[in-house]
Amino acid sequence: MVVRGGGGAAPADAEKQPERPAYNREFLLRPSWIDARVALQQIGKGKASGSRAALWLRSRTQFYLFHTGRLVQSHAGKILFAGILLLATLCIGLKNIQLRTDMEDLWVEEGGRLERELEYVKSSLGEGAGSLYQIVVQTPREGDTSVLRAEALLAHLEAVKAASRTSVEVLDITWSLKDLCVPPEFPVYEQQLIDQIMEKLIPCSFVTPLDCFWEGSKLLGPDTPVPLPTMSGGIQWTSLDPEKLLSYMNNTFGSDFQFDALQKYMKRAGITSGYQRRPCLDPADPACPVTAANSGSGRPPDVGAELTGGCYGFATKHMHWPEELIVGGVEKNRSGHIVRARALQTFIYLMGERNLFEYWDRHWKTHSMEWNMTMAKAILDKWQLAFTQKIKEHTEQHNRTRAFSIHSFSMASLNRVLRRFADLDLTRVGVGYGLMLVYGFFSLVRWSDPVRSQGGLGAAGVLLVTLSVTAGLGLCGLAGIPLNASTTQIIPFLALGLGVDDMFLMAHTYAESDFSCTPVQDRVGELMRRAGVSVLLTSLCNVMAFLSAAILPIPALRSFSLQACILMVFNVLSILVIFPAMMSVDLRRRRARMFDIVCCWSEPGPEEGPPGEPLDTFSAPPSPPPPPTKRDIVTKTSRSGGVVTLVSAGAAGEQPAAGLTRSAESLNSVASTRTLVRPAGRRPATGAVFCPERRRHCRRLGLQWLVERYYLGWVVRRPFKLAVLLTSLAVAAAGVWGACEVRDGLDLTDVVPRGSDEYAFLDVQRQYFGVFHMYAVTQGNFEYPTNQRLLHEYHQAFTRVPRVIKNDDGGLPDFWLGMFRDWLIDLQRAFDRDWALGLIDRERWSRNASDEAVLAFKLLVQTGRVDYPIDKSLLPHVRLVKDGIINPKAFYNYLTAWTTNDAMAYSLAQAQLRPKPKRWLHVAGDVELKIPKSQPLVYAQMPFFLNGMATTDNIVETIEQVRRICRRFEERGLPNFPSGDPFTYWEQYVSLRFFLALALLCVFVAIFLVISVVLMNVWAAGVVVFVIGLTVLQLLGVMGFLGLRLSAVPAVILIMSAGLGVQFTVHVLLGYLTSLGSRALRVQRGLEQMFRPVFHGAFSTFLGVLMLAFSEFDFIIRYFFCVLASLVLLGLVNGLVLLPVLLCWLGPPAEVRPAPSPPRVRGPRVYRSSSLTRPPAASKLKHAPSQLSLSTITEESSGSQASSGRTEARTHDIVVEPQVVVETTYPPEVAP
Repeated sequence: MVVRGGGGAAPADAEKQPERPAYNREFLLRPSWIDARVALQQIGKGKASGSRAALWLRSRTQFYLFHTGRLVQSHAGKILFAGILLLATLCIGLKNIQLRTDMEDLWVEEGGRLERELEYVKSSLGEGAGSLYQIVVQTPREGDTSVLRAEALLAHLEAVKAASRTSVEVLDITWSLKDLCVPPEFPVYEQQLIDQIMEKLIPCSFVTPLDCFWEGSKLLGPDTPVPLPTMSGGIQWTSLDPEKLLSYMNNTFGSDFQFDALQKYMKRAGITSGYQRRPCLDPADPACPVTAANSGSGRPPDVGAELTGGCYGFATKHMHWPEELIVGGVEKNRSGHIVRARALQTFIYLMGERNLFEYWDRHWKTHSMEWNMTMAKAILDKWQLAFTQKIKEHTEQHNRTRAFSIHSFSMASLNRVLRRFADLDLTRVGVGYGLMLVYGFFSLVRWSDPVRSQGGLGAAGVLLVTLSVTAGLGLCGLAGIPLNASTTQIIPFLALGLGVDDMFLMAHTYAESDFSCTPVQDRVGELMRRAGVSVLLTSLCNVMAFLSAAILPIPALRSFSLQACILMVFNVLSILVIFPAMMSVDLRRRRARMFDIVCCWSEPGPEEGPPGEPLDTFSAPPSPPPPPTKRDIVTKTSRSGGVVTLVSAGAAGEQPAAGLTRSAESLNSVASTRTLVRPAGRRPATGAVFCPERRRHCRRLGLQWLVERYYLGWVVRRPFKLAVLLTSLAVAAAGVWGACEVRDGLDLTDVVPRGSDEYAFLDVQRQYFGVFHMYAVTQGNFEYPTNQRLLHEYHQAFTRVPRVIKNDDGGLPDFWLGMFRDWLIDLQRAFDRDWALGLIDRERWSRNASDEAVLAFKLLVQTGRVDYPIDKSLLPHVRLVKDGIINPKAFYNYLTAWTTNDAMAYSLAQAQLRPKPKRWLHVAGDVELKIPKSQPLVYAQMPFFLNGMATTDNIVETIEQVRRICRRFEERGLPNFPSGDPFTYWEQYVSLRFFLALALLCVFVAIFLVISVVLMNVWAAGVVVFVIGLTVLQLLGVMGFLGLRLSAVPAVILIMSAGLGVQFTVHVLLGYLTSLGSRALRVQRGLEQMFRPVFHGAFSTFLGVLMLAFSEFDFIIRYFFCVLASLVLLGLVNGLVLLPVLLCWLGPPAEVRPAPSPPRVRGPRVYRSSSLTRPPAASKLKHAPSQLSLSTITEESSGSQASSGRTEARTHDIVVEPQVVVETTYPPEVAP
């Protein structure tokens, strides 16, 4: 049967709607793809069966797409200009794009527990509060050499000492380490001389293995000796013995100065002999003191024995550096002494930006500049980078340090690397887009037919998608959606790949479809009717998938999903509105027979389109066709048993204008309708299967020819299907195994370039140390004075965390409440001693009473009440500390005194009490007894060091252990939480797999619902989701085989893989559902139609991703290029190989299924088909309604014929083209 007609529209409707195109035999193979409304009418007439709901929804979609395309074609220039102008305008938003590299802003769950904790810390301490640290790590250059040698420690000393002398200039003001470091605090005294001496003498805090030796004093300085009255020269830590110095000052100046109180204070802090009694690494050094442990022997010390158990700073009571902090790669003997070590480590503490700002605020040094936190941060960053550079230069230039690898690290250098990692490499993106542009041109160009070539259209399509992606990112900038490392490396290539896929589908349909029966003014609309539904479906799936993933509370995932969603919307609007305008312009070029790209050249010959149609308009009525004349007769028996006779019209020896040439193939042939019905004189597409003999312009070689010649036959063969199925099962099993091998984690070494100083440091630090700071924070809404025992239990609970560093006695370092209590206990002892001696009574103290006893007297009489602050009757019964508990009533009065008068202990406790306690300095001669009361605490912290945190598994395990302790004490009424880098950066891995599974579930559900609703086919949706899920599983397996670990970045790619999987599967599925025939035949027709655009889209995406392989970051190569390239390959194989095999066996039924022929003899029927083009009104030709029938198209299923149980009637079609069709039916026994 042959259809020529107006598509079933009534004459009355023809006046209201544009004339529907006449359909060729392609409609008989893909009816719902060509026009779902006509297919739905056939179901209503009983000539076919199928899904009415799906066809109704498709017909409405095709209706709007057709009229959209018709409108675009009518106003192509205007739409092209307005669309490009709008996209270009939105590109202005690129200047508003924010790039975030801070982990807190990327991976902390919005509204989650961790975000609330971080906000609490910021609100209590302020943004940028805390301390920074500069780290120096030293290892031997030779592989198996120990650093437990004096030469290694002396080289370490030279490097650290040289770098610590670094200074930077900012606005003509010099900033040195002394200006930026965190020195221990000393109490303020009335005598200015003491304050000046202490300010110059108290050094910065160094945590270093050098503190075990006298040479550690060389780091403390000061660079210029501090002069003292009546003393020749000055004092430095290399020669300072604090006990002797204070005794001398006390004897010299007498009681006029508070040297006695200062001496007691320093003794209480452990500042006794300084470094004078510690062994010298180089006993031959002239400055080595005679009191040194090895001064008399002249032999180097046993470095391992000295480092065993750690080292002590200048204040031995508060400064103990455990060996895990300062020595790495340790080997010990049976007695526990260190015998070998591979690394040395030194910490230098710096103020945070807020602390630095507050410290120098309103100081003369910052008076001439605009002093703010931004300026403070800039100074810190500049000094840290200068320190790192100085370490590198010193290591390379000096012989002693050249034998070792000495690396420095700071957060400033790491942040610089992370910013460079997150920056969008415009050169790489430009080259990638350029490759796509070249591929878009060469994949659509036809060198043998420059008129029908589409190379320029392909290049224009790639440029359009590029502009669309840029405009979408501009809108993201205007909307305030920030970029991050994941989006800058993925989004440009993802969006371009998905957009180019749809562009190739539109261009392929434009090139390969037969529009010879379609009026010129409707050709773009007809194109939109056919390909627009597929573009809309895939885009809608992607938009809904990414939109559903945006519900996750992880900021980086949400930003990625929203940006991908916005770019998908821009792409689909550009492809369905602006790209059809480009095709309309290209259609005018083709009708004028101008060459592709070089439009100034044209091919001589008749213009394309119906004869007599003017080129300057698409709406002029065509000339009437010539009258039909018998030309030739061809008769052939079809596979279904019918006989088809072709009668061609035209005068003898004359080729009819716009006539049709019919191949002798059956309607159920595997070949496409391009091989069945083809306009006379039209050259076939490059690589087409149908190639008449002696046509030199027909080129057989090409992707489409290979697919139709070989692949379509292989895909339906049982051995091929079994091989694909077994291979897919093996790959899926390997994917399951590889997925089980994937471990969580993302080392910082993965995101810095190999060979850089940062990489070398991070690798050594992770291998030998793995040390992190941690704080246990207690909050407000808690009675600290009455719950002290609970606080002590909370502190001791961390003893059970294996990776918390303990003291050499196995216990934990003291925290602020313990130091506070010990200070009060010492004061109580002094008071009890002087009370027993009669130096103190209830009313007064004598001049001989000690300063500590007088201070205790003042504390003991505090009541803690505002209306009645002093009560001397409390003496001597009240105790400052009773049963280990500080007097709760006067707790905050005591806290004021402790933080001011024991300032070193308070500063080294790192408690960060908030609100800050009030200041009150004790003066023994002051008879004022009232001590101001501090405000109730809302924030306090306990510092810990964590060791052995080399892997993500270890870190996550420690996080879970700490969290369990915090939850247990939260239940007991203590509001608390942990804080520190492990919890900020690694706690995401505790719930990463849950959020990833939830995101993938949302994506799969969204894809399933969209396909189920749009296609009204749950079966088809299930097949697609299964293939996409298998692709995700295989990709996870590839990550396992490549040794990659699961972090937030691969999680984003796994979510993205579902979006790309839609592009690889839905196009083929739609071609399968809209075709007629058996499952195998529909698979072949779907692949014939969709293989080439899907392949071109995938390959163009790969070309864009290819540029990531040339990145300087190993992380980008392994985690982006390898994973994305694997995704493209897996998606292509699953979409074009596995999916067709599954559809051959488990595919859903077609949307339209022809009704079986009735078992009766039908008489001859003669139709009058509508003319191929509408005749002029003057001709007065009447339209005959089309008697379109799908009943003569049978499915190639021997099973259905065998099950019928009776012989089918044979049908003989006599076709007279283009006007008359005569169909004759007779029983088989009388068949000719």
